[in-house]
Amino acid sequence: MFLGINININSIKKNLKLIKVNSAQFNFQYEDQIHLPYSIAMLVSYIKSKENLNKHFQFEKVFVFREKVEEYILQCKNSDILLCSCYVWNWEIMIYLAEQVKKLNPKCSIIFGGPQVPENTKGFFEKYPFVDILVHGEGEQILENIFDSYLDNKDYSKIKGISTKDFTAEPQPRINDLDAIPSPYLTNLVWDLVEKIDGNVNWICSWETNRGCPYQCTFCDWGSATFTKLRKFSDERLFKEIEWFGENKIVFIDCCDANFGIYQERDFRLAQKLKEMKLKTKHLQKMAVSWAKNSSQKIIPIAKELQDANILGAVTLAVQSLDDETLKIIKRANIKFDKFSDLTTDFRNNGIPTYSEVIRGLPGETLESFKIGLEVLASTKIGSVNIYHDMVLPNAPMNEPSYVKKYGIQKIRSPVILQHSSIHRRGIQEYEYIVTSTNTFSLDDLKVMYLFSWAFLVLHNFGILEHLSTYYNKNHGLMFTKFFENFFDFCNNTDSVFSDEVKKVKIFRDNGYDGKGWNDHDKKLGEIIWPIVEASWLRLTYDKQKLIEGITSFIEYLEEKHGFNTSKDFLNDLIKFQSFLITDRNDGNTFKREFFEYDWKNYFLNNEPLKSHKKCYQYKNKVIEKDPIKWGYKVMWYGRRQEKYKCHIEILQEEDEILSNLDGIELEEYPVQHLNF
Repeated sequence: MFLGINININSIKKNLKLIKVNSAQFNFQYEDQIHLPYSIAMLVSYIKSKENLNKHFQFEKVFVFREKVEEYILQCKNSDILLCSCYVWNWEIMIYLAEQVKKLNPKCSIIFGGPQVPENTKGFFEKYPFVDILVHGEGEQILENIFDSYLDNKDYSKIKGISTKDFTAEPQPRINDLDAIPSPYLTNLVWDLVEKIDGNVNWICSWETNRGCPYQCTFCDWGSATFTKLRKFSDERLFKEIEWFGENKIVFIDCCDANFGIYQERDFRLAQKLKEMKLKTKHLQKMAVSWAKNSSQKIIPIAKELQDANILGAVTLAVQSLDDETLKIIKRANIKFDKFSDLTTDFRNNGIPTYSEVIRGLPGETLESFKIGLEVLASTKIGSVNIYHDMVLPNAPMNEPSYVKKYGIQKIRSPVILQHSSIHRRGIQEYEYIVTSTNTFSLDDLKVMYLFSWAFLVLHNFGILEHLSTYYNKNHGLMFTKFFENFFDFCNNTDSVFSDEVKKVKIFRDNGYDGKGWNDHDKKLGEIIWPIVEASWLRLTYDKQKLIEGITSFIEYLEEKHGFNTSKDFLNDLIKFQSFLITDRNDGNTFKREFFEYDWKNYFLNNEPLKSHKKCYQYKNKVIEKDPIKWGYKVMWYGRRQEKYKCHIEILQEEDEILSNLDGIELEEYPVQHLNF
């Protein structure tokens, strides 16, 4: 009797048809690293926590690798549902996947979610008729409601937070108890959702400690997408996830918070735990963080913990623009710049690298205001800087028709640049929209801004001409932007390593604004896509002697143009000092050491009068790597935010020497122990 009951139960289970769910979260690969499908994993984790749903749905492996899209399409031949997690870097391949799956399997319900799904759906379903449902905002509870209706009568009309070809519903309230979503890490569900790959693949873990953003910058969809309310995951959960990262040998954590450090005490404890885990397991190499906007001295202890664990890139002190009218238009409230400058100094004094961000082409900006902003940045001890296009995201306030009309925003569809991603296995081209003009600047103005951005970054911020431009600013009152203008005049009239590179940059810029893309690939620099400024620095410094010749030629041009009449011996010593501070691919010594005729350190660092005084400076070589490709990666890819490309004057060690004791002694013959370093 009991045996018969067991047979009947097994028969029922056997005859129960599970609903097959496929999902996709395509990513690009960075050398051997690629992101785990965290967003899909959170959705699946939540659905599986619902007993009434878990027993009906069977989740297959997530589609991640772009080069396998044709194979993935065939896997959906008998699928009931396809979930697509959409971002700017995978929208086109998602569209292709969905369209082909619908052709192959018309009965498959295709559901799109993620930041790239537009809130304004006018014309969407006419353009993409193969998409059945759009999910707006946080997807966990919405997907639960969709799956409930799928099991019932497939009537989605009462579900909040979605759009179909027939209606757009009111928004779904946000999830207040984030711990109601089981962690896909702590349950190990994430490993069930990814396929085993032949070869060496290191998975990047996305990690949320909170959701929301209290700011409403118009270029960003973070604040608007979360209604500005901040919600936290529990400390217990986050501490356990950190332990899981260590146990699973995770090398890269990508923190998805909009403002890490905003919960100062809690985030300090998380940083301590991350440090403890790193020191114990040794696996974690880096944690990418978007730091709290308007960061203050209060986050220094948090950054110090991560730095002590050697996983900190840099603390972001983003400004976006330095023009008051522009900041007002984009609803961005920066801290006062004098405090910002003090803050960069405080971080540097604590040995913490800083990283700032500027957006080129914001509404309200003019060519003149942009140049003034660069002038201000060049006059501060700011850390590494990145200058971005003004990208228009689908759900950002900047994309609202009334905003576009008010500020005369013109944009182009431009191929996405995913810097440092592999040139291989890229598949379908992805696109973004970037601003090309507004009612305050033209496309020609923007092209000039682009050149000045390049000059500020490569020549000044990356250190190739930094101390030369600073010298002429201090001694002759020559503005930094005027220095850059003279540099471009020189390149237009004289052949040098600089003029060759500027020609490449102009062609690259013009092609970019013509919609032809921003991918710079140089075989001698590796099989990856480089930001042009990083590639320029690597090319300019490739041959140190040619670089010095180019610098010397430019300074001679500058001197003659302005009639400065500085002595050549003096300038040669300054050029040697400038060259000395640039990281050198051919220098394999542990320490870099050089003699100079002038006290440059006190002149630049302490504003002391320049003295003719024999000096020897030394600093520890920042990157020692024999492989030329790996050297470039370590200096400019992995090391940009930590400014591995140059030495700051503050860390120079020095030893005064009596001139008479040095007569006739070559540098390499001088006993190192006498320098007392």
